Amino acid sequence: MTNGVLPLALSQGDPAGIGPDIALQAWLNRHELGLPPFLYVGDPSVLKVRARQLDIDLDLEETDAACAADVFPRALPVLAIPTGVDVLAGKPHVANARGTIAAIETAVSLCLVGAVRAVVTNPIAKSVLYEAGFGFPGHTEFLADLAARAKGGSVMPVMMLAGPKLKAVPVTIHIPLKDVPASLTQDLIVDTCRIVAKDLAERFGMASPRLAVAGLNPHAGENGTIGHEDDDIIHPAIRRLRDEGIDAFGPLPADTMFHDDARTRYDVAICMYHDQALIPAKALGFDDSVNVTLGLPFIRTSPDHGTAFGLAGSGFAKETSLVAALQMADCMARARDASR
Repeated sequence: MTNGVLPLALSQGDPAGIGPDIALQAWLNRHELGLPPFLYVGDPSVLKVRARQLDIDLDLEETDAACAADVFPRALPVLAIPTGVDVLAGKPHVANARGTIAAIETAVSLCLVGAVRAVVTNPIAKSVLYEAGFGFPGHTEFLADLAARAKGGSVMPVMMLAGPKLKAVPVTIHIPLKDVPASLTQDLIVDTCRIVAKDLAERFGMASPRLAVAGLNPHAGENGTIGHEDDDIIHPAIRRLRDEGIDAFGPLPADTMFHDDARTRYDVAICMYHDQALIPAKALGFDDSVNVTLGLPFIRTSPDHGTAFGLAGSGFAKETSLVAALQMADCMARARDASR
């Protein structure tokens, strides 16, 4: 094993999307980018066909996690998970859903037994998985279920968008905007912030992370004249966090939280709903932001984009976010190991 370093596990995502494309491009530029070794968990035949489409001279070797780091410098190591039917770039098929799910399950299993250092997931198409009977709202919830079943007990996953200029966490995620106020509770905010503070300390090497908490309403409610949630829910939650020794402050008006000077005052922005977090995160780092799932018993990162079926096989897909996800998973694993 190269320098005694375990590989990362990279799941294929939807094989008809750009996951194979960006994995190939990342591996092709591995030396120039100084990428950590990764094991591609997916169908090798899809990679071979896609490489021909992209005019990539591919060296591929089917192997396992134990040998992946040694293989990586000379060939793309692949743990073979067959797809259900032949894959056409840009043409998702429900018959391939089982292979997509199996790749995720395999990558997580390898991580839980210590055969790989972290899981990096390529994008999936939820609509395709739903058609196959997938019973989870999304990727993150499925990962949390796998972790809960393996470890016993419940797991609370927390989504964080992390880029060079901003880390942002939405407290509520994929729910209608009209449902956000009723969904916000002190406990939800406190539990989310506890997980964020713990993982930033253990997996990002921040001894005392600073959490800037956004208000829900314009001007953080302006003393109750533009909504009561900021005073009645968010502010008491912040008091509880500070009583526990967590450096949280706010609620802050969201419209003044994200300019250059404001961002120097905190390490992560805790936001009350999806777009409050993701709009600034993507505006400040669209190509190099990473989707990180906190709160899991293993490290998981993912490119911050979807399957992009229209770009699959075209040569126009950018591997930038996947490269950032691989590099961040590597850094998180090193920080975790150093803290033990």
